Amino acid sequence: MNKTTRWRSQRLEHLGSAIFAEVAGWKAEARAAGLDVIDLGIGSPDLPPAEPLRQELSRQALREDRYGYPSSRGDAAFLSQASAWLAHRFGIAVDPVTELLALMGSQDGLAHLALAVTNPGDKALLPDPGYPIYGAGAALAGVEPMFYPLRESSAFLPDLDAIPEEQWRAAAYMIVNIPGNPVSAVADLPFFERLLDKARKYDVLVVHDLAYSEMAFDGWQPPSILQLPGAAEIAVEFHSLSKSFNLAGCRIGFLAGNREAVGALADLKANIDYGVFNAVQQTAIAALRADMERGSRPSVGALYQRRRDRFVAALREEGWEVEMPKATMFLWARIPSMDGGSSWTSRSISREMVRQAGVAVIPGDAFGKEGEGFVRIAIVEQEERLVEAARRIGSFLREHGLVGKAAEQEESDANGVGF
Repeated sequence: MNKTTRWRSQRLEHLGSAIFAEVAGWKAEARAAGLDVIDLGIGSPDLPPAEPLRQELSRQALREDRYGYPSSRGDAAFLSQASAWLAHRFGIAVDPVTELLALMGSQDGLAHLALAVTNPGDKALLPDPGYPIYGAGAALAGVEPMFYPLRESSAFLPDLDAIPEEQWRAAAYMIVNIPGNPVSAVADLPFFERLLDKARKYDVLVVHDLAYSEMAFDGWQPPSILQLPGAAEIAVEFHSLSKSFNLAGCRIGFLAGNREAVGALADLKANIDYGVFNAVQQTAIAALRADMERGSRPSVGALYQRRRDRFVAALREEGWEVEMPKATMFLWARIPSMDGGSSWTSRSISREMVRQAGVAVIPGDAFGKEGEGFVRIAIVEQEERLVEAARRIGSFLREHGLVGKAAEQEESDANGVGF
C-alpha cells in the first residue's frame, strides 16, 4: 500500500458521491462573490420542532437520571409508544420487544443493516436514482449492488417484472423508498402486494424506507408495507422523526418488521453503540403521542403542500414546467430545453445556477446514473424565499435560452405567432 494512502481505506471510495461537498464549495464561492444564496440543496427542515417538544426536550435534559448509558435496543417506553403510533397510523400490530428497534435516525439503520443481514459477496437490489446511503451501506458490508432503474415511463416506481430473474435469485435484500428521495414516487398497497409476491418467490428481504410517511399531499396518505398480511415474514420498514416532527438534529427513528432482521441489527448495534440519548427518546414519545392526539389539526404535510403549490406555480410562471409531487420535500425536475434537447448536464446547470443566480440545488447524477438530466430541489425555505428562488431561476433559464416565460408565451400564442 502506498504510504500516502496507508491510513485511508479503499472502501471510502464507494461511500457515495462527493457532489455534496462540491455543492458546498459552489455555495461558498457564490457567497464570497457577494451573492445571497437560497439553499434548496440539502433536505434539512428549516423550522424547529414545535414549542412543546422543545420544552419537553429541555425538561428531559435537565433530569439527572437521563445521563446513563441508554439501551442500544431502545427505551421500553419509546418502543411501546412507537408500536402504538404504528397501530394508530397504519392499523398494524408490531411487537415492541421483538419487532422494533430504536435508531439514531433512519440513516443509522440504513448504514448498518447490510452488515447485520448479509455476508461479504452477497448482492442487493438498490434503486437508481436512490438515496446515497443505500449504496454506502452495501459497500461497507462488502455487498455488490444491482441497481434497478426508476424512470418516468414507470412513474419512477420499480418495474418489478423488468428486473432480471437472475438478479432476483441473487439478491439478499431489496431497498424501496416510497414516497422517495430524490424522486417523489407514490404507490398504493397493490403495488406492495406485487412486490411481496416477488420477494417471497425469491426469498428476498424487502427493506422499505418510509422516512416521508407524514409528508404527503392532496389527501393521500402513504401506506406501510407492514399493513399487508404476512409482510413481517419478509419485510422491514424504517421510520424517522426527522422530517415529520422537525427533529432532524436529535437523531431518532426506528426499524419495524421481521424479527430476525430487526434482531440481527439490534445485535450489531449492541456491539457498536449505546443507543439514543434518553432525553431524545422521551421527547420522541411526546411527539408521537401528540400526533396521535392531533385530531383535525394539520400535520407537517400541510406546510409543505402550501410551499409546493406556491413554488411550482412560480416556476411554471417562469416557464419551467416541473412536475407536481404528491409527497416529500423535494421536486425532481427535468432540465428544461426549448428544443427538446440540452447541452447542459445536471452537474453543470446546478453549478452555474448557484454561481450566477444564487440558488443551490443538487445535480441528479449525485443519486445515480439514471439521475442525469434532472436536478433535485428541496422546498426548505419560507414561501417568499421560494418565490424569489423561482424568479432567479427563471431569469437564469431565459438568459441561457432554456425556457420562455409562460406569460410571454401565452401572449405570443394569442397573437398567432407562437409555434
